[in-house]
Amino acid sequence: MFDFKDQIIVVTGAAGNLGKAVVNGFLGRRGIVCGLDHRTGRMDEFKTSGNGGGLFYAFDAVDVTDNANMLSLAEKIQNKVGVVSIVVNAVGGFSMGDPVHALSAATWQRMMNLNVLSFLNVTAAFVPGMIEGGGGKVISIGAKAGLHGMASAGAYSAAKAALLRLTESMAGELKPNNIQVNSIIPGIIDTPENRSDMPNADFGKWVSPEQVTDAILFLSSSAADGITGTALPVYGR
Repeated sequence: MFDFKDQIIVVTGAAGNLGKAVVNGFLGRRGIVCGLDHRTGRMDEFKTSGNGGGLFYAFDAVDVTDNANMLSLAEKIQNKVGVVSIVVNAVGGFSMGDPVHALSAATWQRMMNLNVLSFLNVTAAFVPGMIEGGGGKVISIGAKAGLHGMASAGAYSAAKAALLRLTESMAGELKPNNIQVNSIIPGIIDTPENRSDMPNADFGKWVSPEQVTDAILFLSSSAADGITGTALPVYGR
């Protein structure tokens, strides 16, 4: 349906459940994908897949919470691969259990680092190149918890709410530069981890990583050039 030939895409969290689906989605549509992961050796399957005619470049040991690390990596990618036109920040983190009145500073900082600081550092690294190149797409991954408070998950809810507001603000700021900035709001994603954590749930009502990917591909395509600042719900059945 969509063709990303010759477009360079950065996907953070590329070795995660959603990240893998996103990478495969772009590769299957001839995209040039730069996969970022905080560990090493977890993206070998992409290097050998030859999926759909796309090209894959792996960048291991990447700390998206380190601004200097991201700026250095952006320069490396531009020199090695080219100018990035699409960024999908699939990095995130979840924590539940502490009530707000007993919330630890460590939990608060971890949720802000993984869900907010990662987005700030990744966009700081790649948006300047998009501006210079005349356009681009930025996709963040939100959550239902960012739309309203969630008991025993206050830090996560606050972080995802902050991410949505930053996404909306960035959309307004970059609209004159032909850069569309949007967010996906998935329901419960059908992953092995979620099935293990919620064994009695109705998995058929959950959303698959591929369904979330389809929404990301749409927002990353020219078909969505007129859409910016939105939070697209992908809730499943």
